[in-house]
Amino acid sequence: MRSVQTARLGPYVAALNALNEDKRLRCLKPRVGIDFASNDYLALGNASRIKKAMVAALEAGTPVGAGGSRLLRGNCEEHERLETEAAQFFGAEAALFFGGGYIANFALLTTLPQRGDLLVLDSLVHASIHEGARASRAECRIHAHNDPQSVEDAIRDWRNKGGAGRVWIVAESLYSMDGDFAPLEELVAIADRQDAFLIVDEAHATGAYGHQGRGLTAPYDRRENLIVVHTCGKALGAAGALVTASGILRDFMVNRCRPFIFATAPSPLMAVAVREALLTLQKEPERQQRLTKLVAFAHRQITSLGLRTPSTSQIVPYIVGDNAHAMRLASALQARGFDIRGIRPPTVPAGTARLRISLTLNVGEADVRAMLDALVEVTRGARLDE
Repeated sequence: MRSVQTARLGPYVAALNALNEDKRLRCLKPRVGIDFASNDYLALGNASRIKKAMVAALEAGTPVGAGGSRLLRGNCEEHERLETEAAQFFGAEAALFFGGGYIANFALLTTLPQRGDLLVLDSLVHASIHEGARASRAECRIHAHNDPQSVEDAIRDWRNKGGAGRVWIVAESLYSMDGDFAPLEELVAIADRQDAFLIVDEAHATGAYGHQGRGLTAPYDRRENLIVVHTCGKALGAAGALVTASGILRDFMVNRCRPFIFATAPSPLMAVAVREALLTLQKEPERQQRLTKLVAFAHRQITSLGLRTPSTSQIVPYIVGDNAHAMRLASALQARGFDIRGIRPPTVPAGTARLRISLTLNVGEADVRAMLDALVEVTRGARLDE
């Protein structure tokens, strides 16, 4: 039996061995050390007011599980209340709550773009967007990262070859592995000129940027051709994702989106947590202000130490290149008490293995200074953008 079992599992063993030889074998590690790895930017993941709101909801009879899809008995008052308040908060006509950012991106791209349409993706968008595009009925083109001219060139080339459908431009407002910002003003202008829709994933900007944490798309709210994904598991400290869009597109997704129709609804308790997180953004603006101050401090320290980084955000990449070297550096920093993780392909492009340093309110200025001193020590002053 063992030999048969080994034969059946042989291809998987070979694949794991190949990953191990390339120093790309992943494993799960516990949460230990000072947090420079999470996306809990505003330290809401352990916020007492959110815990209290969830306890109060439980005591008032809110169920832990929805018990069904939203179109069956799973549609709870907590979901609808969150969506109504989220739409108002983000300046949108409507909102729809999904179980997570990955499924929200996948759901959008497999539902809204139709056969004969064109998807134009930034080369560095999240894996969920690439997967959604692959499963979509629309044609897909990848453009150079943060290059508006490349976007227009892709659209023009498609139309010159007979493309006549709708164009869907997809970007992240703040890129999760490079820490750089999308040229949103230019992308909005292109969407208007090309009669296109613009889908923006605000995963790493929601809560951290914009008035009261409304994100980097806040200046463009109420636009009919703008669809935004606000992930709830990062700066909001909870789980799930809110898609904000026009009421028509929301209704279309409720009727045609298979990942929405055929999935059990998110926990009503999580809807309570997200709603409380949005209230916290409004009632405790000092959290966003403290994060802005911490990020500015960190970048001043980076400059003073003679280091360089292409990022100006709370996401600071240390590009190493070699997979094994990146993991050795991560281990060295972890041994010094700093939870910093190595990121390797295919999460990032080949040859750009890196440390991803995340700045959150779970640390203070003294922690940042100590971490950067340790980084200089373990890298002997190597540049952040090498």
